[in-house]
Amino acid sequence: MILTHEHNELYRQVKSFVEKELNPHVAEWEREGLWPAREVLKKMGKLGFLGISRPEVYGGLGLDYSYEMVFAQALGNCNCGGVPMGIGVQTNMGTPALSRFGSEELKREYLVPAIAGDVAVSIAVSEAGAGSDVHENKSLIVVPMDAKGIDRKTKLDKLGMRSSDTAMVFLDNVRVPQRNLIGQEGAGFVYQMLQFQEERLFVAMNGVDGMGNLIDETIEYTRQRHTFGKPIIENQYVHFRLAELKTEIEALKALLFQATEEYVAGRDVTLLASMAKLKAGRLSREVTDSCLQYWGGQGYMWESNVARAFRDTRLLSIGGGADEIMLGVICKLMGILPNKKRKSAEKAQEMPKVAVKC
Repeated sequence: MILTHEHNELYRQVKSFVEKELNPHVAEWEREGLWPAREVLKKMGKLGFLGISRPEVYGGLGLDYSYEMVFAQALGNCNCGGVPMGIGVQTNMGTPALSRFGSEELKREYLVPAIAGDVAVSIAVSEAGAGSDVHENKSLIVVPMDAKGIDRKTKLDKLGMRSSDTAMVFLDNVRVPQRNLIGQEGAGFVYQMLQFQEERLFVAMNGVDGMGNLIDETIEYTRQRHTFGKPIIENQYVHFRLAELKTEIEALKALLFQATEEYVAGRDVTLLASMAKLKAGRLSREVTDSCLQYWGGQGYMWESNVARAFRDTRLLSIGGGADEIMLGVICKLMGILPNKKRKSAEKAQEMPKVAVKC
């Protein structure tokens, strides 16, 4: 993927927004366990950040998915994972299927205000006991959260992503109009699988800058922190390890650029997206664990950037498809998965035969 002036300008604008509008408030939002989604999303909507690859007729910018990836990378400069995750739900998890397969009426009623930042969206895919086992033959339905019978009072106390509130959603005899069905009845599974390509690329790219920034902060800290008469960074193990991790980040970035180029060209990138998602989750654990070790006791403090990153990035190997799901998909596409395991892997990577503008 070759970055143009337009890509670089979008990156600059989003990063500037993160530094001015998000990072100064991260500590407060983390303590409160909540970020002001409507306020932040409205500001982002006015700047055109919430509909980068959505059609212009609905308020989007009409750009290809490479610009969404630049957006994801720039968002990674936020000093927490919860807020970018919430924004990603708005742009790349809760609205793609609506944009592609929703009726004109639904798009006008729900997609337009989502792109403008006038409403905050969420997504509910699986049940509590199912995890990554997304059920087949389901349908995607738009459910207004003020509908009678919805209970979302059970807020979950998460290990990380503290600033992004998450709740169990209970539906008790909830009724919505039939027109709220997105696309065809029973086609929700394949719509979701298609969306997973973008979601997994987005999630992986979102971690790149954050990991790089954490390494840079650790380099500066280990230059200043002395043990046994010399800076910590002068220990060969430390500077070799930091160099190795920086190299791994660049390798992940190259994989993501390749996958993005393939996706924009209209090719199936299930394999590359699964590899990138797997690598991002595991690499983030290596980076945060190593950096925290070099920060010593200071890194163990709850509100330090490195401790927050250690907690937040652990979700990357779970959410959006666990590492084990990614490995199953990769093995299936490599042709090395035992026969008895192929059925579930085929389900996890099944793609709909539809034409999609990227």
